Amino acid sequence: MSSATEPRRVSLLTLGCARNEVDSEELAGRLAAGGWELTEDPEDSDVVVVNTCGFVESAKKDSVDTLLAAADTGAKVVAVGCMAERYGAELADSLPEADAVLGFDHYPDLAEKLGSIVSGHRIESHVPSDRRKLLPITPVDRSSAAAEVTVPGHGWVPRARLQDGPVAALKIASGCDRRCSFCAIPSFRGSFVSRRPDEILAEAAWLAGQGVKELFLVSENSTSYGKDLSREDGGTRALERLLPRLAAVEGIERVRVSYLQPAETRPDLVRAIATTPGVADYFDLSFQHSSERVLRRMRRFGSTDSFLALIDQIRELAPAAGIRTNVIVGFPGETEEDVAELERFLTHARLDAVGVFGYSDEDGTEAEGFDGKVDPDLVAERVTKISALAEELTTQRAEERIGEVVDVLVEETGDEVVGRAAHQAPEVDGACIVLDAGDVAVGEFVRCRVVDSEGVDLLVRPDADG
Repeated sequence: MSSATEPRRVSLLTLGCARNEVDSEELAGRLAAGGWELTEDPEDSDVVVVNTCGFVESAKKDSVDTLLAAADTGAKVVAVGCMAERYGAELADSLPEADAVLGFDHYPDLAEKLGSIVSGHRIESHVPSDRRKLLPITPVDRSSAAAEVTVPGHGWVPRARLQDGPVAALKIASGCDRRCSFCAIPSFRGSFVSRRPDEILAEAAWLAGQGVKELFLVSENSTSYGKDLSREDGGTRALERLLPRLAAVEGIERVRVSYLQPAETRPDLVRAIATTPGVADYFDLSFQHSSERVLRRMRRFGSTDSFLALIDQIRELAPAAGIRTNVIVGFPGETEEDVAELERFLTHARLDAVGVFGYSDEDGTEAEGFDGKVDPDLVAERVTKISALAEELTTQRAEERIGEVVDVLVEETGDEVVGRAAHQAPEVDGACIVLDAGDVAVGEFVRCRVVDSEGVDLLVRPDADG
């Protein structure tokens, strides 16, 4: 702990997705500008700020456990992030170990708020509201109004990078206008708001100056990017226009797009991702299911055949493209026939990575009130079944890549040299183990040939002739 003459110390602990990682680095930048010294050691901190996740029950539990562990250090503990925004005072009442529960509206003056907390003052806990109501319903009317609303990751504040490495997430938008019946995110993240291209490009150049080689574009729904922007900024084709400009930023060698909605994935966007030099031919498509009946109950669109047609369109342009998805099993009303339809889709899709989740009710969602709830034991049984199928199929897909030439971004050196090819996103899609790597450095791209596979991981060897 710091004395009266030493700088105040703060550590930031981040849970959840890459969007939260961006928010934490923004908060770190604000705190550093406000006179706080950042430290990685909670035991050596005056305040531990926990950027919580509130997406699913397991994530909420991890957030609470992290807050409790932080309290054991003796430091002041402050909860921020999605769970804090979603539950606010309710979380504070149930978790007295937290000295404050702050929402997104507290972010601009967080340094001052933490100073007050360390000085022994009590900060009123955040009171949640439906953040969709803070902005106009019509997307094109949001640009001017967004300046009056705190949207984490917008109105770029110089970030303080919390992790070294050649990859960084870059937020292109926040919020979501979709009304998926199982999802509560729009209620606490708000309506969809795009960042302006010049703001994104400025941050990309800054990240390149920090040694970043790969940009990982994140949002709640990247396929909606630009729908609230002017025609001059690209309008509904803004992402197609933005991608080559990001790839041209000096120092950036690969740009990766994430969080694509299949129903909104336009042919022009598919072509831009599949064929633009410097953009990874990688498609993170949130199919969620493939039974048309289940999808309608989810308030989503599509079917096995339409999804397979989209995948065919992608592979016609980029045969080696990486494609990943998440699926939910056990949704209310799901039958054995629906599960069989999902199996049919996965078997024909030949995806590189599949995340399988069992349905559980989320507070305040439409699906919470649906009839036809599937028994939890049967949900677990279906998760096991679909997970086993997905593991088998993604292993086969990795085996199909033996003989391919891939450009591997080196991320670890030491006993093993580990990196990722274009079809592998950070942390979730497997990795490349580089054999006979020689003298390579973190951040270097190495052209390799795939010589074997282990599950979804690839064994590769440098290939001068590739």
